[in-house]
Amino acid sequence: MRDINSLNKVILIGRLGQKPDSRYIPQTQRQVVHFTLATNERFFNQNTNEAVNKTEWHRIVVWGKLAEFCEKYLSQGKQILLEGKLRTRQWQDKDGNKRSTTEIEAQTIVLLGRREETAGESPAAETPASDFPMEGDETAHSGGSGGEDDVPF
Repeated sequence: MRDINSLNKVILIGRLGQKPDSRYIPQTQRQVVHFTLATNERFFNQNTNEAVNKTEWHRIVVWGKLAEFCEKYLSQGKQILLEGKLRTRQWQDKDGNKRSTTEIEAQTIVLLGRREETAGESPAAETPASDFPMEGDETAHSGGSGGEDDVPF
C-alpha cells in the first residue's frame, strides 16, 4: 500500500558533466545509462560584496527506452530538465566493505537550451516524446522544439 503522505520526487535543471556511460545488464539485456548533472547556485556575500557561485553534482541513472534516448541525444554540456526519484543502493566492494550511494533515477528528461546548441542534433528536436516511453507507462519528453523562436511576442 502506498502512503499518500509520502513523495519521492526530484526536479533538476542543469548541464551534463560528461557523455552518458551506457551499459547493458547481462542477465536481462536491459540498457542502463549513468551520467552526472551539474546545478549552479549564486549567492551574494554581503561581507565581501561578491557573488559566489556554488556547483552541486548529481549522479543520474536512467533505464530502458529513456536510456536509449540519453545515449543518442545527450552529450557533455547539454542543458536538460530532469524529473525523477532518489534511490539508494548498497553493495560490497572487492575487499568486503559495505558501500552505498544515493542516485537520482530519471523518469523524464526534457532537452533545453537554444536551438543553435541542438543544431547538430536536429533529430532530437524533431523526436516526439511518445517515441521514448519510460517503462511503466511513463513518458520521456524530448522537448527541444521550444525555444526563443517560439516566444509569442
